[in-house]
Amino acid sequence: MSTPPSSLKQDWLHTPFVRVALPFINGGLAGMTATAIIQPIDMVKVRLQLAGSAADSVATGGAMAVTRPTPFSIAREIVAAGKVLDLYTGLSAGLLRQAVYTTARLGFFDTFMNALTARAAANNTSDASKAGIGFGERALAGLAAGGLAAMVGNPADLALIRMQSDGLKPAGERANYKGVFDALLRISRNEGITALWAGCTPTIVRAMALNFGQLAFFSEAKTRLKQLAESQASKSTQTLAASAIAGFFASFFSLPFDFVKTRLQKQTKRSDGSLPYKSMFDCFRKVARDEGLLRFYRGFGTYYVRIAPHAMVTLIVADYLGWITK
Repeated sequence: MSTPPSSLKQDWLHTPFVRVALPFINGGLAGMTATAIIQPIDMVKVRLQLAGSAADSVATGGAMAVTRPTPFSIAREIVAAGKVLDLYTGLSAGLLRQAVYTTARLGFFDTFMNALTARAAANNTSDASKAGIGFGERALAGLAAGGLAAMVGNPADLALIRMQSDGLKPAGERANYKGVFDALLRISRNEGITALWAGCTPTIVRAMALNFGQLAFFSEAKTRLKQLAESQASKSTQTLAASAIAGFFASFFSLPFDFVKTRLQKQTKRSDGSLPYKSMFDCFRKVARDEGLLRFYRGFGTYYVRIAPHAMVTLIVADYLGWITK
């Protein structure tokens, strides 16, 4: 696998415009592939986070559910209430989010790294690692790319949450969105265009925390594993193990922000026009007070099972696409 297929090495692939666009295109395709595989897990994760919300209980005048839901009970209820395909509710929004978010995230990161590499070349050094492109700069590039991409992709992310949580409402109150574009249109028409950026702050912080966990701990774990198992494990095995470790820390750092983002994006105005949560900090405060600090980590196992494979599939597909188009 040292030379890409000659049939794919066309002159148009090496034009300046295509070379700039390829990191974004490959990143988007990789993210969409991973989302198509992981979507059922994401659906269960969102339902698990929203189950038994204190704000929903107050809004509906009911009491908090006594039975604590589990990923398996939620998946069983979804299948029992409809069809297996219900686990793919919101897939169109998930694919759109990846087409925007992952395209931007990986594209920006690659662009930033190319700029750092160019700076290394300007310093008369061919070895980037010796030109000051260390862990700190790579981490900052990842944080910046994640934050920018999250801001751009927030509308699609909000539509995904609304579509996945719609089934939790009473039948007469459901929006029954026909697809992601129908959701975006109706939300902007009924709540204003700015509503598409509801939960934007925790979304950006979540993306930065997620990227930090992946970058910092993937790099550290890979180095440690290489030292400990240089002669006992293959390079691919070390990479997969490091990805799993990075996925754990990425999940740990980002889950509280993902939880708050989900709550903020799911909420709609009450009959009096008010919202359950006024801001990210208000949501953190009320959930911690009414539901306890551990509530932020409910569904950690499900979240990890979603984050780690999604990251692995995305990176593997992106790497392959980069190889056949280089």
